[in-house]
Amino acid sequence: MLIIDGKKVSLDLKNELKASVDNYRAQTGKVPGLTVIIVGQDPASQVYVRSKAKTCKEIGMISSVIEMPADTTEEHLLNTIKDLNNDPAVHGILVQQPLPKQIDEFAVTLAIDPSKDVDGFHPENLGRLVMGHLDKCFVSCTPYGILELLGRYNIETKGKHCVVVGRSNIVGKPMANLMLQKLEATNCTVTICHSATKNIPFYTQQADILIAAIGKAGFITADMVKPGAVVIDVGINRIEDASTKNGYRLVGDVDYDGVSAVASAMTPVPGGVGPMTIAMLLKNTLQSFQRTNGL
Repeated sequence: MLIIDGKKVSLDLKNELKASVDNYRAQTGKVPGLTVIIVGQDPASQVYVRSKAKTCKEIGMISSVIEMPADTTEEHLLNTIKDLNNDPAVHGILVQQPLPKQIDEFAVTLAIDPSKDVDGFHPENLGRLVMGHLDKCFVSCTPYGILELLGRYNIETKGKHCVVVGRSNIVGKPMANLMLQKLEATNCTVTICHSATKNIPFYTQQADILIAAIGKAGFITADMVKPGAVVIDVGINRIEDASTKNGYRLVGDVDYDGVSAVASAMTPVPGGVGPMTIAMLLKNTLQSFQRTNGL
C-alpha cells in the first residue's frame, strides 16, 4: 500500500513557496503578508495560531497576530477586519475559530474582503468554487491540500467515483464541489454521505476515492472500503491511551490498521492531511499577493 505522506509534501511545498517569496522580494521589494486574529484564550487555537505564524516567517512572509480578549465585542472585531481590508500590506486575513458566543461567526466571515479570505470561507469564494472559477477564488485549505496530495501522488481521478463522508462547510461541501470540477486532478462522479445517510457502507464500498471527514474515530472500517480504493482521512480525534506520555493519542476517522490492508493508497493520521492545511493557507496568501500585484 502507498502511504500518502502529507508531511513530506507540505515540506516540499513550503520550500517552493519560500523560493517564490524570495524571488518576489528581489523583483519587487515586497512580500506577502498574513494577519491572524485570535479572540479569547482557547489553548488549541493558540497553538495553531503560533504554528501558522512560525511557518509564515520561515518562508519569508510577513506574519502578524492580533490577540483580543474573550469579551471583545463583535463591533470591535469587525472594525479591526475593516482596517485590515484597507491595508495594502495585508494579503490574507484569518480569524481563528471558535469565537466567543457574543460574536456572530457568519458576520465575521462576511466582513473579510473576499480577495483576502485565504481560508476560503466567504460565500463569494465558495460560489466561485461551485461555478468552477478556481482562478478567481480561494479554495478552503483542507480540501485544497487534499487536491494537492492527489496531484503530487499522480492519483487518477478522471471518471472515478469519489465518496465524501461528511458535509461540513469547511471540508465536506467544498471537497465534494472540488472533486466535481472539470480539472486534471478532479473530474469525478461524486457522492456525499452524512449523519442522516442510511446504510453508509453501501456508498463507501463503491468509492474509488474515499474521503472521510465525519469527526468520528475509526468510523470507516475495512469492510466499508472497496479493495484497491484510495482513502483520504481528514479526521483528527483524540482518544485515551494510557501507554502514552500525555494519556492520549491522535487517530483519524478511518481504522488505519484494518483499512490499510485493503486500500491501494492512504493518508496516515497524524502526518497526512493535517500538515497540508497550513501549507495551503500560505499558498493562498501567495496567490492573493500575486493577484494584488498583477504577478
